[in-house]
Amino acid sequence: MGIDPGTATTGYGVLSIEQNKLSLLDFGWIETSKKDSNEERLVTIYRKTVSIIKNHKPDILVLERLFFATNVKTAMAVSEATGVIRLAAAENNIPIIGYTPMQAKMAVCGSGKADKKMVKKEVRRLLSFRSPNHKKTHFDDVCDAIAVGICHWKKTMLK
Repeated sequence: MGIDPGTATTGYGVLSIEQNKLSLLDFGWIETSKKDSNEERLVTIYRKTVSIIKNHKPDILVLERLFFATNVKTAMAVSEATGVIRLAAAENNIPIIGYTPMQAKMAVCGSGKADKKMVKKEVRRLLSFRSPNHKKTHFDDVCDAIAVGICHWKKTMLK
């Protein structure tokens, strides 16, 4: 299960590997309201992450790691969201691994400098699926989550 943590939107993608073939079982996003307090938003992220974990029972949780942040306030919020996601995984005995956006882009697109458009295109090509008609901006977070999952799959394939 790949996750791209965020306070407003957390993207996720649940991948399956059978006979070294990758397929997408589920994807979506956890959206929180700007009207809610930071604490309420974190509770929402935690509870929905637990629900997804209980529904899919992933073998591993792969997080997009915060690599570089120019906005300290945003970095702190993402770190807090990451913390509640890690707690949800730990409580369910799910190992956690993280990759930077650059590592995911390299694994999916062949370049660590690929832009979001290239990542989306390659993720859709690899898994033969399309973005939903609504909330297309949230689909960036979903593709980032799936990309870290693909990154882990490729790294484990090479072992």
